[in-house]
Amino acid sequence: MTTTTILLLFLSLLVAGCLSFFQYFYKAKNKSKLNLFLAFLRFLSLFGIMLLLINPIITRNTLEIIKPPLAIVVDNSSSITALDSNKKALEAYAAIATNTALKEKFDIQSYRFDAEFEPSEEFDFKGTQTNLGGISKELKSINRNSTFPTILLTDGNQTSGNDYVYSFDPSNKVYPIVLGDTTAVVDLKISHINVNKYAFYKNKFPVEVFLNYSGDKNIVANFTISEGNSVVVKQSISFSSSKKTAVINVLLAANKIGSQIFKATISGVEKEKNSYNNTKNFAIEVIDQKTNIALITAINHPDVGALKRSIESNAQRKVTIVNPKAINSLKDYNVLILYQPTAAFKSVFEENKSAGISCFIITGTSTDFSFLNQEQSNLVFKMSYQKENYLAGFNPQFNLFAIDNIGFENFPPLENAFGTITPKGNADVLLFSKIRSMETNSPLLVYTENKGKRDAFLLGENIWKWRLQSHVDTQSFSKFDIFMDKTIQYLASSSSKKALVVNHESFYNSGDAIEITAQYFNKNYEFDNKARLTIIVTNTATKQTKNYDLLKGNAFYKVNLGGLAAGNYNFTVKELNSNTSYSSRFEILDFDREKQFVNPDMEKLVQLATRTQGTVYSPDQVAVLIKSLLEDENYKAIEKNKATRSPLIDWIMLLILIISLLATEWFVRKYNGLL
Repeated sequence: MTTTTILLLFLSLLVAGCLSFFQYFYKAKNKSKLNLFLAFLRFLSLFGIMLLLINPIITRNTLEIIKPPLAIVVDNSSSITALDSNKKALEAYAAIATNTALKEKFDIQSYRFDAEFEPSEEFDFKGTQTNLGGISKELKSINRNSTFPTILLTDGNQTSGNDYVYSFDPSNKVYPIVLGDTTAVVDLKISHINVNKYAFYKNKFPVEVFLNYSGDKNIVANFTISEGNSVVVKQSISFSSSKKTAVINVLLAANKIGSQIFKATISGVEKEKNSYNNTKNFAIEVIDQKTNIALITAINHPDVGALKRSIESNAQRKVTIVNPKAINSLKDYNVLILYQPTAAFKSVFEENKSAGISCFIITGTSTDFSFLNQEQSNLVFKMSYQKENYLAGFNPQFNLFAIDNIGFENFPPLENAFGTITPKGNADVLLFSKIRSMETNSPLLVYTENKGKRDAFLLGENIWKWRLQSHVDTQSFSKFDIFMDKTIQYLASSSSKKALVVNHESFYNSGDAIEITAQYFNKNYEFDNKARLTIIVTNTATKQTKNYDLLKGNAFYKVNLGGLAAGNYNFTVKELNSNTSYSSRFEILDFDREKQFVNPDMEKLVQLATRTQGTVYSPDQVAVLIKSLLEDENYKAIEKNKATRSPLIDWIMLLILIISLLATEWFVRKYNGLL
């Protein structure tokens, strides 16, 4: 307490004493013990009231013992069961978690992980994915500003996420307990298959297969690819102690439209402990049509190459770059991209008036806007000769088709002439333009539809910078390419409006996220966020049916069908208010990533332990691990002084005491006839 507070307290004692003395003893004829008792009550009540008025701050110091955390993280994926180590994992966990000495020294925390990381003391080893890379980030978030050891019970085999060796903080020791038999056994494995999702009818598509061998003997393995009962590829591959990998490249024929399911198999003479990883299914969707796109430009610009690469990332698209004066016929194309049109495009616009092909018009500093005003009626351009840089602003109300914000606001500005651009008629703006931080209320990317003809306008050049920035942000071109592909899909698709639009794949792998999205539009072709969408999924073999509701997202509805067994499924998405429906099918391929392993990944677990200055143990060495942790002087409990400051006015008991003193004084005086 401060000096001022102490002086006020002494003054309160003096004032309370003086007032009590004045009331009960000053000029009092009877100085009995009763008066002395009443004066004492009055003194206490007055002093209590003054204490509340002064309201001193009371500080209490308490000592708190903080133990260092000890994280026990258990691999809950099904690969632990496949390696017959689930019982050893539970025994090792129980021995550590229930050890009395460890409990006294550490704050023991229990977690489990498969695809997700979560606190738990129960383990069923049924996870379908293993993500070791996210553990360190979660633990660091939970135990901020702490140095702590981590015991990791796992086989070290990862099926998703970043490389876990470099994910853990080197300052926090990791002690892996290796689950599974580390004895090397003979094993042939199909580790990975690269194949496109789509192929074109009567064409051939490439397949790349990666094979692995574990063993020391020289063997010859048979590799086959079959479709149904027919073997389409058969090869012999030699392996040895020095040659343990092989890559097979083959071309397969797309002979029928729709899904084609293939099975890749590798087998040898030696009997293997795990034959599940000798077979892997893959599928391809065969289509009989390719979207032909004419990219018409009279100038050379980096945008042209970037657009071609982005659009052709989808194998269903083919882009032909052509000069406006050299194009022969527009009927060979499904979509026209008119890059910075000028008067040289006169013949293209004239011919397209009868052809009615959807156009993607991109403007820039070389565009003739007066000519563009004459040849189209969707936008009105009032432009100057001054150049300006325009940033993008995403329109979250855009519902023409499902599209995510891929970070448009962070992309570099596009360059265009300065002026005003006014949409006319049926126009949907995806991106608005901004000059630095100022909104212009003008579109930057807009989609229009007029008399059944769809068009899109990108009002600025240098979109190649967007694609590059997207790669810098995500380490991949895929997000930008998907955005561009959706624009082309919108322009290439039929202009007839459907109330219910459903997006899905033709096939999925077991264990993968099976997501189906849908959009429902009202009579004005506006996204209906009050729609009631359900999906009925039927297994064609067992006839088992399941119903799900689609949950509303950002301008779309979504359902996750995770947990379905491998097989063929028919499904129907239905809007309950209008009875509008959409029916199709998909197939789930039999593939379990967690059954691909015959041994734990000892090499990577040793790397992890070495990098974090930990040690690798087996389940039989739990006692040694416990002893090491107890003897490690780096982990000590911290004695922390906790100061609690509370104002006296918060003490309810003091208020009750004052009321009790005043009440007692009143009753005593009443009883003795002093009132």
